[in-house]
Amino acid sequence: MKVLDLLDGLERLKTVHGGDAAEQRLSLLRELDRRRLPEPEDVERLHECLCFARAYPDNREVLAQVQGMLAGFSGRSDLRRFRRYLGQTAIAGTEIQFPFFWPTARWLAKKWPGKLHVDWSWWKSEGPKRLVEQVLPLILPYSETPALDSLDRTAKDWLGRLKGAKEGDAGFLIRRFETLPGDRNTRESLYDSLDVPVIVEPGEGTPNRTLAGYPKSPVVFQTGPMDRSRPSLTKELEQPPVSVRKVPPREADRLLDLTREAMVNRLRDLYSFSHADRDDVGLVNAGGGLQFVCIGTLPERRLMLESVYGFLTLKNGVPIGYVLASTLFGSTEVAYNVFETFRSGEAARVFGRVLAMCRHLFGSKSFSIDPYQLGYGNPEGLQSGAWWFYYKLGFRPKDPDVKRLVRGELAAMKKKPGHRTGPEILEQIASRYLYFEPEGAGGPLLGGMPLGNAGLKIGEYLAGNYGADRERGIRECSAEAARVLGVRSFSRFTPNQRLWWKRWSPLVLLLPGVKRWSPANRKALVEVIKAKGGRSEIGFVQEFDKHKQLQRALLKLIQG
Repeated sequence: MKVLDLLDGLERLKTVHGGDAAEQRLSLLRELDRRRLPEPEDVERLHECLCFARAYPDNREVLAQVQGMLAGFSGRSDLRRFRRYLGQTAIAGTEIQFPFFWPTARWLAKKWPGKLHVDWSWWKSEGPKRLVEQVLPLILPYSETPALDSLDRTAKDWLGRLKGAKEGDAGFLIRRFETLPGDRNTRESLYDSLDVPVIVEPGEGTPNRTLAGYPKSPVVFQTGPMDRSRPSLTKELEQPPVSVRKVPPREADRLLDLTREAMVNRLRDLYSFSHADRDDVGLVNAGGGLQFVCIGTLPERRLMLESVYGFLTLKNGVPIGYVLASTLFGSTEVAYNVFETFRSGEAARVFGRVLAMCRHLFGSKSFSIDPYQLGYGNPEGLQSGAWWFYYKLGFRPKDPDVKRLVRGELAAMKKKPGHRTGPEILEQIASRYLYFEPEGAGGPLLGGMPLGNAGLKIGEYLAGNYGADRERGIRECSAEAARVLGVRSFSRFTPNQRLWWKRWSPLVLLLPGVKRWSPANRKALVEVIKAKGGRSEIGFVQEFDKHKQLQRALLKLIQG
């Protein structure tokens, strides 16, 4: 049989399980393991089939065959032949290039300094000029500056001369940024402004999709058809995860590495993963080989109001997607992403488990999806049919214009089965949030509240009373808020709790009627603020949800 016929057969079997599918798959895999493919896209097709089969293995024999082929994939002669054409695929043995943001660049340089190189063919903006004129004098010892002042060299030449023998030029640059005067925010802002395109050279242990996985995850074999049905989200919410456990620091580090690698492999950066708190990492077992790595944000990087958690989705230990969940007022905004390789899997069922997990962790009563996730300003989301995916699961718009357009589309579908919503209308209906309120939950909804108004009100207050001297303003607000809420000493506050006291103090003074609150409610507000700087932001969600007077006052402030 021709090699492409074998590959076509393997692709047709990709989502087929049960019956003799395992036997057929194993036969095709063994034959393809011995054969070489004629084009780079064929090599990638085989790779994607293997990754999918690793996440959804039929049995031990198939799993062993798949793992063996993936382990040796970088050594395939066809992979080596087409390596140059397979850049950006994150297949083992190929290069990855991306202008990574500072936290990810810093992590890469810490682990693989010799594998990071600047892509000079791509970096043609003002970045190299600024590097020589403004940045190198700041990150080099002063004794080296005479050369910078007197010699006319390119940025590429300078980095090539300055780096050590075992360092890549990008690895050297990133590591020198660590010495830049100022705090981490200063370094991050300056580095990101340079937009440095970094090539990650393949090597032992470097990020790749081929070998990505968490070996401690249990494997549940796919012995029957995949569950690609549309679940009842209301029923899903009634089924909590099998277990949730906080992981110790060493295991947290491994899971965070896996998460960051998954983002590097997809040329993405996610704030919650970049600023992950290793002391707030958990593992959620959703059953059936499905797990979520639950990742909190460093206390100093948390949002002013919402609680934000990131999740890496694992199927039998293989990263298949990620989730971002922002919660306030018992409402959770969910950003749900399935990696392209796995989109023909059980997307709806996994999404149902995501909502159940959020209810269990955060007590979520309602859920929302933001326009970008629905496809607004996001061609990939628009083409994937994301809006109708969520609508068919029970999410609904509240915007009157969107509701009118949807009624028209539903009427057209009823009149003409097979009708597809055009791109212009699809973008219009995707421009507003969708909401899911099981059993008429009611209450404020994330996406429907002007939370930014809190920042505007605080800014107006500080501008009117302190002008440019914001530091004095925060000091005086902190002292006044302590007087109002009855805090006599901060000796039992942790450093992070003191930080969040300063951040929340102007907000406290602006809450309508706060000085007339009962002693119990004022004391409870102190606990809310301390929880914002606590070890886990889930504690903040719990304290905030208990404080009904705070919720009413905050709503009045932002809606006034």
